[in-house]
Amino acid sequence: MAQYTQQFLSSVLSQRGPAALPYAEDVKWLIRQHLVSLAEAYPSLQPKTATFTHNDGRTVNLLQADGTVPMLFQGVTYNIPVAIWLLESYPRHAPLVFVNPTRDMIIKRPHPFLSPNGVVSIPYIQNWVYPSSNIVELARNLCHFFGRDPPLYSQRKPSNPNPSPNYANNNLSSVNSSVGSAVARPAIPPRVYSPSPTPTPPPPPPYGTGSSYGSGRIIEDPDEVFKKNAINKLVESLNGDIRELRKTQEAELEGLFSAQAVLRKREEELGKGLKEMQDEKEGLEQQLQVVLMNSDVLEGWLRDNEEKMGNNEINSLDVDETLVPCDDLSKQMLDCSASDLVVEDVIYALDKAVQEGAIPFDQYLRNVRLLSREQFFHRATASKARAVQMQAQVASMASRASPQYAF
Repeated sequence: MAQYTQQFLSSVLSQRGPAALPYAEDVKWLIRQHLVSLAEAYPSLQPKTATFTHNDGRTVNLLQADGTVPMLFQGVTYNIPVAIWLLESYPRHAPLVFVNPTRDMIIKRPHPFLSPNGVVSIPYIQNWVYPSSNIVELARNLCHFFGRDPPLYSQRKPSNPNPSPNYANNNLSSVNSSVGSAVARPAIPPRVYSPSPTPTPPPPPPYGTGSSYGSGRIIEDPDEVFKKNAINKLVESLNGDIRELRKTQEAELEGLFSAQAVLRKREEELGKGLKEMQDEKEGLEQQLQVVLMNSDVLEGWLRDNEEKMGNNEINSLDVDETLVPCDDLSKQMLDCSASDLVVEDVIYALDKAVQEGAIPFDQYLRNVRLLSREQFFHRATASKARAVQMQAQVASMASRASPQYAF
């Protein structure tokens, strides 16, 4: 029987697809161990699959342990018919336990651990703790609490035209006749005279129907079970390959997304650089327009003055005498600027000469060093003269503006 129970649980818990039981994959082995241990401790509680109906009308195929648990009451052992349903959240949450009374039994009302519809709520169920709690300890607690306060009552019928030779009915009649009345008695289920369950099978549970190994269920062919397990292994292997492929594709996509982000950043930089170049182009075009306008003005001035002056006067015109500085600082700045430009032209000519090989390189370096030194002094002198001239202009502007603020 234990081997059949293990085969049955391995078969139903290994199913995949629409017929798979709604339990988490990581706890199916633990559920199998719990039910095997329960069947070994209480042989009358055999696992089976059945359809369970939730309060909202949903139906689901679940595992249950259906049978009887022993109860010791007043020194006599009785069997209490129960059904232990393993809901979808088992074993993280407690199972749902029902008491299934037979036709000649009624539920005791009120009962501290039993509702009128047969739902059991003992402290062990209320204080269920995963993973330490299990259904074997639950069954022991059911035996203990039912022994303290039996959950069922049995009623004696006035007459029985077809008496049954069952020992359980004889025991029930003897207990009831000892009191001498037909009034309901507290929980006197059939007495057990042998370790095997009572021959009369319990009625179907009120919340589901199913078949178990202990009630004539046909054992599946081992070849079919092996074939199903092989198919399941192939499906699992295929799922693993798909997961690995998905991880690889995700890594490639991450790399592509990173490259896309870099390209977008570079696109923004190029757009920014292009905008700056366009702005610079617009600025240069504006400056070109100003230069062209100034060139037009100068050319117009030259035309006007050439008409006023004769050819002889133009040929005899001295350029150096055309522009006359207004003071000594201006003359010094003009001389320094002219010398700076002359040195610049000489250095340019030396660059051309050394490129063409007209002068040796060491002579080129010597001349450039001397000319650079001279150019530095000219530029420094012009800068100092410009600073003195600016100070003089500021002082002149201040002297002109001071009488306006005098009182």
